[in-house]
Amino acid sequence: MNRQPRKVKPVRKKRLPPLAIALIITVVCAIVTFYFALPALNLRNPDLYIFLCGCMIVYCIVVVIAKGMANELMDIRSVLRVFKKFCAVPFFIGIGLVLVLIVGNIASSVVLQARAYSKLLPVETGNFAEEVKQISYDQIPMLDRTSAQRLGDRKLGKLADMVSQFEVVNDYVQMNYKNQPVRVATLAYADIFKWFGNRAEGIPAYIIIDMVTQSVEVVRLEDGIKFTNAEHFSRNINRHLRFNYPTYMFATPHLEIDDNKHPYWICPKIEKTIGLFGGTDINGAVLVDAVTGECTYYQDVPNWVDQVYSAELIISQYDFHGRYSGGFINSLFGQKGVTVTTDGYNYIAQNDDVYVYTGITSVTGDQSNIGFILVNQRTKDARYYACAGAEEFSAMNSAQGVVQHLSYVATFPLLLNIADHPTYFVALKDNAGLVKMYAMVNVQQYNIVATGTSVAECETNYVRMLGQNGLIKEVPILKSGVEGIVKDIRIAVINGTSVYYLLLDSNEIYYAVSAVESESVVLVNIGDRVSIQAPEATGDSAILTATGMERLND
Repeated sequence: MNRQPRKVKPVRKKRLPPLAIALIITVVCAIVTFYFALPALNLRNPDLYIFLCGCMIVYCIVVVIAKGMANELMDIRSVLRVFKKFCAVPFFIGIGLVLVLIVGNIASSVVLQARAYSKLLPVETGNFAEEVKQISYDQIPMLDRTSAQRLGDRKLGKLADMVSQFEVVNDYVQMNYKNQPVRVATLAYADIFKWFGNRAEGIPAYIIIDMVTQSVEVVRLEDGIKFTNAEHFSRNINRHLRFNYPTYMFATPHLEIDDNKHPYWICPKIEKTIGLFGGTDINGAVLVDAVTGECTYYQDVPNWVDQVYSAELIISQYDFHGRYSGGFINSLFGQKGVTVTTDGYNYIAQNDDVYVYTGITSVTGDQSNIGFILVNQRTKDARYYACAGAEEFSAMNSAQGVVQHLSYVATFPLLLNIADHPTYFVALKDNAGLVKMYAMVNVQQYNIVATGTSVAECETNYVRMLGQNGLIKEVPILKSGVEGIVKDIRIAVINGTSVYYLLLDSNEIYYAVSAVESESVVLVNIGDRVSIQAPEATGDSAILTATGMERLND
């Protein structure tokens, strides 16, 4: 008797329920998104609400697809019906997050909080002649950002061991290094393959551009920079900050150097001070060692740090102050006392700090300034100086008009104190972007324009013009036969010309002697006796341009 074989029932594989599938996919998507987007886990951060809404949407969509209900999503009503049926909790959480975003932004808006916004930047009125000292020539930045970039790129191109592996990042942050204005530029890997080949050692150097002498230095490090914004994965500076400070909101990090030329990332901590999302301000900064990645938060940053408050943040806060001090309605209709900043800004080195300068004009948009502000980028100490005169672009046009036959282009001006007069200082560049001349324009009478091939010559001509127009009583006169023994010699190449700076034992002034005008200066050594013709020193002048020089040793 033959037996029939028993039928074996197939074993059904257990499938994960749709809710579990949706949860797993949502968590994976959230982790990947967080790793790249890096939202701060802070209730005052709008990006956090957008991130969480995105997670709710992903969960709902996956649940609907897993339950085979995707074909029922025909219109808005059907979407709402299906979502409420199968994923009501995350759906209503998402609605709640959207409502918080909307209500939070309305409650934080300048329409309702105009007075609070106007107080973000406390501004005091100052006296220009007393508070803004006349700085010496060795502290006047003669390069703008574009010229500094050109010099930095050119320097890297001469370094055979770096030019093929790295490129200069166009940040060029301005700071004071030992009371000298400089710009610091970081390097980045040229491409992903260069990153693979060099990441173990890190980036070996950074670049310093002296904005006075126009010299460029490549600072090589014993241990390379491991943490930069050009890195990937955990050594990316933004990701490194987020994993160490998950609840902090940060402004854009920038690189500065301490007094020992060690690089640090300065990462200002953002705080929202008005309503839920409004009133962006800074409360201290995290300093990250660019080599080791060590992080330290300072509410009061060290004195060598120059930029905590960005120029853009300072200008936006002043615009709130100028527009809304009289209330929101007044900013639209009466506009009594409403002022705004002009279209440009620049930096001024003062007392080993960096200040943002920008002009202040009326809201009607005329072509004149009613004053200007100087704001310390480390402390946010703000001073307003009333001074009616030309706005910056009018001054630039005046300077260009004097040398229009040369077709030079003026850079955005610096504001200087020359003989107790607010003065625009402008560099004039040729078509190749090289600085060829300098100009000084009186703020209050911008028809007074002086030029020169050096800063010292430009100032001498400018002070003479102030005297000729009756703005100052004493005009420096030429002084012949300043004799002394040379105790220090420094050399700089300016616009292709060698300039020798001689310090005599008779005073503490460096005399700038051009090799073109006095060829014998190339033969001068320390200890030689010389006679120099130069203008009388004005104010705190530390460098004077000599009109002639004679060696007395022979």
